[in-house]
Amino acid sequence: MRTVTSNDVTLHVQVEGPEDGPVVMFANSLGTDLRVWDPLLPHLPEGLRIVRFDKRGHGLSDCPDAPYDMDTLVGDTEAIIDALDLRDITFVGLSIGGLIGQGLAARRPEVMRALVLMDTAARIGSPEMWQDRIDALRTGGIASMAEAILDRWFAPEMRKDATRLAPWRHMLTRTPIEGYIGCCAAIAGADFTETTRALTLPLMALAGSEDGATPPDLVRATADLCNAAFHVIENAGHLPCVEAPEQVGAVITDFLKETGHV
Repeated sequence: MRTVTSNDVTLHVQVEGPEDGPVVMFANSLGTDLRVWDPLLPHLPEGLRIVRFDKRGHGLSDCPDAPYDMDTLVGDTEAIIDALDLRDITFVGLSIGGLIGQGLAARRPEVMRALVLMDTAARIGSPEMWQDRIDALRTGGIASMAEAILDRWFAPEMRKDATRLAPWRHMLTRTPIEGYIGCCAAIAGADFTETTRALTLPLMALAGSEDGATPPDLVRATADLCNAAFHVIENAGHLPCVEAPEQVGAVITDFLKETGHV
């Protein structure tokens, strides 16, 4: 097990593939850990150096008290990059991971090769919406909101399959409440509209057609903002890497080829 320390917080990191392989770094969504990428990885080209991590408050990383802010989450990611001496990174960010990716691309362009924005936007929701969610979480916990969250995460076909859905419900409800609320606060305060508009590195955006958290039109608007190619993944919700890994893998593989990364 590999760890990196950032501002006294220990972050769980997983690295796979050859040390000299093209680096693809993944940042996952709110309420998930780095295992959210497991279904996707077999559908990516061989020889990549795959770097995944649990952001603070999630998975096996430390969980300091809420709230967090986006500068801190981006700084955590920088700490991992610097500790592992990563360069020429294609960064794949899902939901809040996509916000982290946008912040990283603006702050550390010298380490970035390309950016994939998956079911995310330059700004997600409003501070008032996120405060309402935080208040509800403080009152009832994650379990009280789990079904509504899963409805946004997955398309109807997936939601009908209780056996397939169960592990993702467990991953969500076992997320530490301080970690979940901390990241809600970070999303509430994040607005990358202007810095993302100014990005010049190769970009691609994609969204599940049934995403109830960051609907395709919202993701498309961010893609238009930064002149990114945009793809809709049919019959998938907020986590298309789980529901349609083969299709997502093909889209990302094509992007890696277009940017000369494979």
